[in-house]
Amino acid sequence: MKKAQEWIDELGLEPHPEGGFYKRTEESDLSLGKEARQRPLYTSIYFLLTPESPSHFHRLTSDEIWYYHEGQPLVVHCLFPDGRYEAIYLGKDVAGGQRLHYTVPRGTIFASSVPVDYALVSCLVAPGFDFSDFELFTQSQLLKEYPQHKRIIQELAYEILPE
Repeated sequence: MKKAQEWIDELGLEPHPEGGFYKRTEESDLSLGKEARQRPLYTSIYFLLTPESPSHFHRLTSDEIWYYHEGQPLVVHCLFPDGRYEAIYLGKDVAGGQRLHYTVPRGTIFASSVPVDYALVSCLVAPGFDFSDFELFTQSQLLKEYPQHKRIIQELAYEILPE
């Protein structure tokens, strides 16, 4: 199995503001929306996470499908609008309850982590991703709405947003 840095170098991945390393790989040539808000039908990235660089809690205005490729199992941590928390495990052990892919519904606040080594996934966003539709959260913001999930929020939300 390749090491994380080998994948980062081979795929040309760069740091992502939410954590991890990414590269946009696909973008539909079809567009949706009106002129000021037009976006591609879909976009896709490679995304690599490590224990030191998880995906911190954020929200999108579009659905995002995560596809597992390589490395260790990954956990997608979802804070749903109704206050529920769910951990979805992505990996190759389907018989053991892991999934090869998962769709994070639009409007869900979520983060992702890998406990050891790394995980390599692809993420497809439909309609296509635009940073104007991306919202990162701090611990204090999330604890006001989800105090019952303090442990995971303190683990995977920024104390202060990166610049």
